[in-house]
Amino acid sequence: MFVDFFIRRPVFATVCALMIILAGAISIPSLPIAQFPNLAPPQVVVTSVYIGANAQTVESAVTIPLEQAINGVPSMKYIQSTSSNSGVSTITVTFDVTRDVDLASVDVQNRVSQALGRLPNEVKNTGVIITKQASGFVFGAGVLFRTRGIRQPFSKQLH
Repeated sequence: MFVDFFIRRPVFATVCALMIILAGAISIPSLPIAQFPNLAPPQVVVTSVYIGANAQTVESAVTIPLEQAINGVPSMKYIQSTSSNSGVSTITVTFDVTRDVDLASVDVQNRVSQALGRLPNEVKNTGVIITKQASGFVFGAGVLFRTRGIRQPFSKQLH
């Protein structure tokens, strides 16, 4: 059998595996990554801090005015917001996959600057932070086996 050849010659199997890894590492720079479409939608996160306020105050004084100003940005899919008891308001604006994250960030920045007049002075003093997120990493997984050595049925096949 084909598999037995590699099982009986582990050095040869290791050399073949290393050659495949080396060929893959050499070919990575020539891959046409720019031609592949984006999988994860771009996001713009608006973060502000209202020092000394509880979640209800942050929601009514900061989050709602910012949401009202941001709502309606071109190519926006949805808005997700949180207001915490530590005075932090976080608004995540998710855009269509075809939308450029830089242009989306500029659009959100313009909308936020229009709403700054309606925010409390404490929030204006600490500032409103706008960050863009364009993550291409969709899923990652790892597998860990705690058994050491070769299992009994497998080791019998080697002899």
